Amino acid sequence: MAAGNEKLTINLGPVDLGRIDLLVQEGFYANRSDFIRTAIRSQLVAEREPLARSIERHSLDMGVRDITRDELEAARREGRALNISVVGLARIASDVSPDLAQAAIDSLAVLGSLQASAEVKAALADRLR
Repeated sequence: MAAGNEKLTINLGPVDLGRIDLLVQEGFYANRSDFIRTAIRSQLVAEREPLARSIERHSLDMGVRDITRDELEAARREGRALNISVVGLARIASDVSPDLAQAAIDSLAVLGSLQASAEVKAALADRLR
């Protein structure tokens, strides 16, 4: 599995699974995962416009959002708390302490994956949406 990928588990009926296996057997796809990734990407392309409108409406960051100690310290110095919303991957730097995260982050919404130390995740538990 490539770095940054998340593993998903899905349930399929035997007929759908058999149809996928037939496409794999016939060489259309390398394996079941290849078929599923291709199907998901195709659906996301088909839903591109509604997704774009929703991202804009909710003021979401798209892709990878690195949250650094410098950014959080600046917010704390300025007396403002951050409301961070991400579609994709949010990474809180390893040098961010739980106290700093609590002081500088008012809310954190991640549709995708959050990478942070266990301590920082615990400190932000009441602010995660």
